[in-house]
Order: sequence, then C-alpha cells, then structure tokens
Amino acid sequence: MHKILPTLLEEFKDKMSSFSGGVKREVTFPDIENKIFVAIGMRRVGKTYFLFQKIAELLKTVPLSRILYINFEDDRLRPIDQEKLRNLIDAFYTLHPENHDNQCYLFLDEIQNVENWHEVIRRYFDTKNVKIYLTGSSAKLLSKEIATSLRGRSIATEIWPFSLNESMKMKQNKEYFELRKLPVIGKMNFDKLNSCLNTYLEEGGFPETVSFKPEERNKVLQEYVSVVIFRDIVERHHITNISLIRYLIKTIMKNVGGSLSTNKLYHDLKSQGFKIGKMTVYDYLDYITDAYLGFRVPLYSESLRKTESNPKKIYAIDTGLIKAYSSGISPNTGHHFENLIFLDLKRKGHEIYYYLTRSRREIDFISKDLHGKWHMYQVCLDITNSDTYEREILAMKEAGEELGLIGKLITPETYFEYFLKNN
Repeated sequence: MHKILPTLLEEFKDKMSSFSGGVKREVTFPDIENKIFVAIGMRRVGKTYFLFQKIAELLKTVPLSRILYINFEDDRLRPIDQEKLRNLIDAFYTLHPENHDNQCYLFLDEIQNVENWHEVIRRYFDTKNVKIYLTGSSAKLLSKEIATSLRGRSIATEIWPFSLNESMKMKQNKEYFELRKLPVIGKMNFDKLNSCLNTYLEEGGFPETVSFKPEERNKVLQEYVSVVIFRDIVERHHITNISLIRYLIKTIMKNVGGSLSTNKLYHDLKSQGFKIGKMTVYDYLDYITDAYLGFRVPLYSESLRKTESNPKKIYAIDTGLIKAYSSGISPNTGHHFENLIFLDLKRKGHEIYYYLTRSRREIDFISKDLHGKWHMYQVCLDITNSDTYEREILAMKEAGEELGLIGKLITPETYFEYFLKNN
C-alpha cells in the first residue's frame, strides 16, 4: 500500500488540476460538525463528481497535501480489506507527517467494497483531527453499518440522477432558465418548457448519457444495470439466479406507476418455470431497492396490516432507464411523468405513500416532508379530457375529506408554475 499510494495521490492531483466543476448539484453535504458524511446512491449518478466538487471547494483554503482521495473501485486495490484500508490511511500520514498535527480530509469512494470498513473509519474519526467523506452504492449495506457501528457519528446524503433543472444546466440551456423566471408562463413559453420536459422524460438524468443519441443512451443505461446486477447484487448477496433478478428489474421498468403484489408476482414466476420460494422474491426485490434501481411505495394507512397486505406501487431510479427497457411502440408517458414526480419528492427527502379512499379512488402520492408536514399530490400528464379532470378532482376531494389535507393536481402546467418552484 505504501508503494501504490504515491501513484494514487499523483493521479488524484492530475484529476483535480483538470477538474472543471461540472454541474453544481442541488443537494449538498449538511453543515454539521463532528459527523462522518456519507453520499449514497446508484452507480453512475455522479457521487464521485459530488466528492470532487466538495474537494474543489476545500482547495480554496486547504492545501492538497491534507486531502486523501481513494476510489475503492480501482482494480489495483483489489482485494481490499480492513488491513489494506488501514495501511493506505497510515501511508498518507507517513508521506505527510505534518498532517498528524493538522486537520485532514479523507474522501473514500465506494467504501462498501471494503469489508468491515466501519471499524477502521470509526477509529480514525475518534483519534484523529479529521473530516471523513464516504460514498457507497448500497442503501441497506451502508445504512445498516452506519446504524450499528458508527453509532450516530454519521449523516447520509442521497445522490440521484440529474433533475430536470440540473439536466438543463448540463446542456447550458439558458432559454429554459430565462423562461422559468417569468412570473406568468404563456402558451408559447409553456410549449418551449414542455418540450424540455418531454425530452428529459425520454433521456433521463444520468450525467454521462444526457447528450447521447438514443441508441447509444439505451445501450449504456442497460450496461449500467448489468454492472449493478453483478457488483451490487450478485457479488454482495452471493445469489445464483441471475435470470430472476433480470426479470424482476424488467418488470419494474415496464410497470412504473403500477401496482406490484409480491404474492401475485410469486405465482406468475412459478407459472413461468422459476423454481423459487416466496421469501426469495421478497429478498430479491429488497436487493433491487438497496441498489437504487427500483422502489416500492406502500399504501398510506394507520393500520399496519392494511399497509402490509396491500400491493405496493413501483417506480424506477430514472425515466431514461425506463425508456431503455421499453419495448412498446407508444411508451406510457403519463406514468413516466408520475415517476418524475416520485423522484422529485425523493430528492427533497419526502417519506412517500399512495392512498386509496374509502370508495377505492387512488391518490398517487401522500408524502411527509423533512419538516413533518404532510402533502397530497395527484399526477396527470393530460387533463384536456373533462372526464379525466373530474375523476382526478373527485379523488382528491374524497381523500382531502378523509385525511384533512388539501391536494394539488400536478400537470405539466402546474409542475412549472408551482411544484418545481415551491417544493
């Protein structure tokens, strides 16, 4: 480790000298003292760039010699264990012995690749004058270890694919942001904004693929999924039924906004010849969620039994990824728009549910924000049909009376004029 560290540090120096900053993310590490900061999210969402942006900010006042960056996806470090991690950090202090007396900054990328990493991190955090920043590609693995081993020492920040605003920054679309500043958006300007929205729904927000051609984007996004399957699911959980994992991921991508009954899914899989137990289906769906590929939203109810017994609604990490798995001639853009709202709520840290009124009318999202305030959203891409509009309004009226909430109907028009600005 002492031999390779100078090479890693030299490569890191070269990266930072050519780092242009990229798109400034809408999320930041919180300004809290005495915490280990953890950025978690799916692979390729920009966690490393997020770290580099923080490092670039530090370099305005901190010399590079007090900053250590290591990417544990580097094949030269494999296999990596506690001892190697410890030796790398010790070697950093050996190269710069003055750092024993200075505050240093450790940036450790994809830390979940190091077995029992938390024990080493905890010791350095407790014994050194150091600020520690970690990233990882597994929600469950990191959160479990954070809760059990870092014991309140850390705080997690979730990194998602680019939002619509971030995507427009990436494309340097100045007109989009000028239109967003207008107090009232007329028909002509709305059509321009809506064109940006439709393009975003098709392309998604993975930073690398924003400007790709459709066929290139689809291929790269599918490759992202393959890497997640093998690195974050198969290797981590030692599973052998890869075809089942792929089938479940395709099921999620092709049914966003729809309901998923695990019991029904189990029987469908059995009928197709998959030799599995029901708990295996539950476990594999959990693995997919842990890797940030797909998400299940439960029914809102004060009865835990009702919440657990009702089907979950399903959403994906990115609308571009949905498109990459689409085999239909006419994609369900309405559900893609609903998926976008789901992701926007997740970016804002909302706790999300769906709701069924007593007459079984569905509300897309009941959510609780970081301040504990509850919200109700009904999502509809097109309300030009009067029957559609009345149906959505009636559902919100019933739910509002039952829950004591005032609902908001989210359409492309209200998305730009209200939701994107004020939530």
